[in-house]
Amino acid sequence: MKLPLRAKPAADATASPIAPPSPRRRKEWMNRPERSTTAAIKFIVWVALRLGRRAARLLLYPICLYFVLFSRKPRVASALFLSKALGRPPGFGDLFRHYHVFAACLLDRVFFLNDQTDGFDIRVHGEDILIDLMERGEGCLLLGAHMGSFEAIRMLGHRQKNLRVSLVMYEENARKINSVLNAINPALSMEVIGLGRPDSMLRVRERLDQGHFVGMLADRTLDGEEEVRLPFLGQPAGFALGPFQLAAMLKRPVVLMVGIYRGGRRYDVHFERVADFSDTRVQDWPVQDRPGLVRWAAGRFADRLEHYARSAPYNWFNFYDFWK
Repeated sequence: MKLPLRAKPAADATASPIAPPSPRRRKEWMNRPERSTTAAIKFIVWVALRLGRRAARLLLYPICLYFVLFSRKPRVASALFLSKALGRPPGFGDLFRHYHVFAACLLDRVFFLNDQTDGFDIRVHGEDILIDLMERGEGCLLLGAHMGSFEAIRMLGHRQKNLRVSLVMYEENARKINSVLNAINPALSMEVIGLGRPDSMLRVRERLDQGHFVGMLADRTLDGEEEVRLPFLGQPAGFALGPFQLAAMLKRPVVLMVGIYRGGRRYDVHFERVADFSDTRVQDWPVQDRPGLVRWAAGRFADRLEHYARSAPYNWFNFYDFWK
């Protein structure tokens, strides 16, 4: 979707109530200790790759039951989210299903990242957006969220041979992800670009110039990161402005990608245009108007993410109070 033309900036920028950037504070998700360890991940990978997906999925039931019963804060957060997304108080079955969908997606990540994708039923919606961008060779910011499976996009590599994706995240998160990727498949660890290094922006620009889709998860913010409060499931929540500021600075399109797990071996992968900062009409806007465009793009992202959160609530994997 194109950004609004200059004749309509004020209307589009204020279509949803957007509050000023919120004060800096320690994010709840950053305070949560990591329960998983490299040894545990390697064990799950071994079971999955040696014994197969069916055997590994049997382990998910006792694991999920344990976490539903004994992980109080994530369980409370799950109940809070599901009550908003479902429009009713969730029962124990809803909570268990929420955990089980999360665990199933984590397990399938092992197969996606090892290119063992035979038998998966991946249905792509908006594939024409990918094809158009690849033909233009200009690259784009591919924004996802902690929802469903972002790794499902790797399946598309078998259908779109020219599709190249690089992941970008902050340095601390990049180290954690690299340790996980190394446990799953050591060849993958170099695919993650850590922000905060002197050459980070140069590497991002180079990948975009090479026609890569540069992927980022845009639903969480870090300490000190500028954010905007946007309506989400009936209550304002904080969304990062950084990914949209980056797209505006580098003059690139922004595409939302969500890989929804539907059960069994099926995933629905959705692509949607959020904004296009490569549009020459946008580049001619006065500098003072561009922050409004960035906030408008963030609002578009939040609005479409809410749509998928309502339509596939058990795919939501932020197990903390998202509205704090």
